[in-house]
Amino acid sequence: MNVTFPGESAEYRAARDRLLVQEIELRRAMEAVAAARRKLPPGGVVPEDYVFQGAGADGVPTDVKLSELFEPGRDSLVIYSFMFPRDPGDKRPGPQTGQSALLPLEEGPCPSCVALLDQLDGAAEHADQHVNLAVVAKAPLPRVVTFVEERGWRELRLLSSAGNAYNRDYLAETPEGSQRPILNVFHRDGETIRHFWGSELFYAPWDPGQDPRHVGTIEPLWNLFDLTPEGRPDWDEQLSYE
Repeated sequence: MNVTFPGESAEYRAARDRLLVQEIELRRAMEAVAAARRKLPPGGVVPEDYVFQGAGADGVPTDVKLSELFEPGRDSLVIYSFMFPRDPGDKRPGPQTGQSALLPLEEGPCPSCVALLDQLDGAAEHADQHVNLAVVAKAPLPRVVTFVEERGWRELRLLSSAGNAYNRDYLAETPEGSQRPILNVFHRDGETIRHFWGSELFYAPWDPGQDPRHVGTIEPLWNLFDLTPEGRPDWDEQLSYE
């Protein structure tokens, strides 16, 4: 390659070319991991056709089975477990306005989950061309619907899992009942639905100075920080900023 930018030094170009080799290796490693993921043997059959609650066209609560989240021609289903309620130890401020602001802090939404879902809401219409995407939260449906409206999400499909054991069964709830932000992928083969992959990296050991990054490859925000000289800040997302 013969790529340069205005005003760069020979020292910069040499270092940048060495980094480019690492970036190529990283790209190859990411594709190798994706290829290995695609070759996973069949996962476990879903133990029950979980019944979630969603808002019908007229706003009336409607039962929605997991099997009904699969649209014709799309056999993969991605479900993100939204920590609503948040982790009991999360003391970041809750919503400042609207009905959601009236909830006790520990019953409100997780700011980090909200930040991710803000980003996924923009991607959802594109993702829906190839996969089924849903978000589930343990909070009762009226709270979920209210927060969705207050946050302005337009494309994401949010459901309440308050009436089923999905969160507990798929690593998104601790034995004590605390919620966890796990992303799971399911695949339909005929009438059989199997678990394909889960972001269980969340539970793996963390390297010093890192967080789990279990959904790190789909988070534009943190990857954007990685491109800067400052890198990732020692910081947590908030529901609003001054």
